[in-house]
Amino acid sequence: MLGGTFDPVHLGHLRSAVELREALALDRVHMVPAAMPPLRGEPRVSPADRLALLRLGIGDTPGLVADPRELERDGPSYSADTLASLRRELGPEARLVMALGHDAFLRLADWHEPERLFELAHVVVIDRPDHRASLPQPLVALLAGREVEEGEALMTRPAGRLLRLKLPSRMAISATEVRRRLAAGLSVRYLLPEAVETQLLSRGLYRHG
Repeated sequence: MLGGTFDPVHLGHLRSAVELREALALDRVHMVPAAMPPLRGEPRVSPADRLALLRLGIGDTPGLVADPRELERDGPSYSADTLASLRRELGPEARLVMALGHDAFLRLADWHEPERLFELAHVVVIDRPDHRASLPQPLVALLAGREVEEGEALMTRPAGRLLRLKLPSRMAISATEVRRRLAAGLSVRYLLPEAVETQLLSRGLYRHG
């Protein structure tokens, strides 16, 4: 599971999903747009538009799935509830992985029911090139005894471990910068999949502010 606002989806999101699947030999990666992210501001365009853009961006990429389950649920988009939903579908023995970026990882102890995340899944932190911060003490306590060094160690049990993963491309594309460029009428070529760029520009999404 790779969650996010995908506001809008860009090549960094998609390339990370592909490389995550390869690195851990995952059957598939569910890319899950958040409806109302509890710790972030309101997304700039509607959930339906963000999901449609994500589907356009994924296209026919093997193993990537645009998963709308958080958009179909009422209330805040808690990752623990999403993982519980996946766990119910896939069964108690399935190996579930929740991947997140380093910036989100630093706030993990502040998430809704953080211990429950590890009861339901492994947590994989995708290191970003521009993040080098020490861990806050509540996070250190949450992670005690969970960290492993290799992806193979995740696959020996269904949940409960933490892996920090460096992906080959490490694309430092920011959705904030993409939105800024769109609002200013500047080029976003090669930051987004071509189909996503075409749709954004033709509909004027993110054009104002």
